[in-house]
Order: sequence, then C-alpha cells, then structure tokens
Amino acid sequence: MKILVLIFTVLFAITADADELDLKKFAKTYFNLMIATQAPGATKNDLDNYFALLTDDVGHSHLPWVTDDSRLPGGKEATRKGMTFYLGAHTEYSAELLNVFTFNNSAIAIRYRNSAKGIRPKSKEAIAYTQGMMEVLEI
Repeated sequence: MKILVLIFTVLFAITADADELDLKKFAKTYFNLMIATQAPGATKNDLDNYFALLTDDVGHSHLPWVTDDSRLPGGKEATRKGMTFYLGAHTEYSAELLNVFTFNNSAIAIRYRNSAKGIRPKSKEAIAYTQGMMEVLEI
C-alpha cells in the first residue's frame, strides 16, 4: 500500500510539474507572438499568429484608454481592429521578458520591460517610451 501511495504521489508531482512547464511554455510563446505585433515591420500575419492564441470573447484592458476587460462575444475582433490601426506605428521596439508566474492551471502573469519609438497614426505625434508591463492571462 505504501508503494502504491508513493507511486501516485510521484505521478501526481510529475503531472503537476508538466502542467506548469506547459503554462510557462505557453507564456513564452504568447510573449514572443505579442511582441512581434509591435515590431516596426509587423504585418497582419503577425497579428493573425497572435490572435490564434486568443478566444473569440477575449477581454483586454489597455489603460488608461480601455478600462473594461469584460469578455464580450466580439472581443477578439474589437482588439484586432485597435491593433491593426496601430500596426507598423513603431520605428523602434524592444522587449525583455522578466518573469512568468503561473497560478494553478487558471492564469499566467507575464512581466516584461519594453521600449518603443514611433509616430501615432492619427495625430502624427512622435512617441517614445520605456516601461515595465504585466499581462495577466486567464487560461
């Protein structure tokens, strides 16, 4: 009986570690596809690759402009429309992944630092920033 309990304990621990590794791998994939959408030469194909990871009812906030991250049936298309408008607006972009945190099998937090320069499409105003960011993904 003790051996059986030990086997189940080891199998459970291995399964739990595998799930966590999968979430961390997903987080890194998400990060790489997300930053590709911000690159100076980003294309609609880069957006398609990024959006392939998201559900149709994705909720997203982009403070201070979009404060409601509620899941809505057209969430993916609304986010795609906003990102398409700014596609290629950066003349310089870099990002560094700092941390990945997993919460059971239900969420991932990705902390990163990014820098960008570019021109706003509508106002033609120059932008430049360096900031720390955190994305939280509900799985």
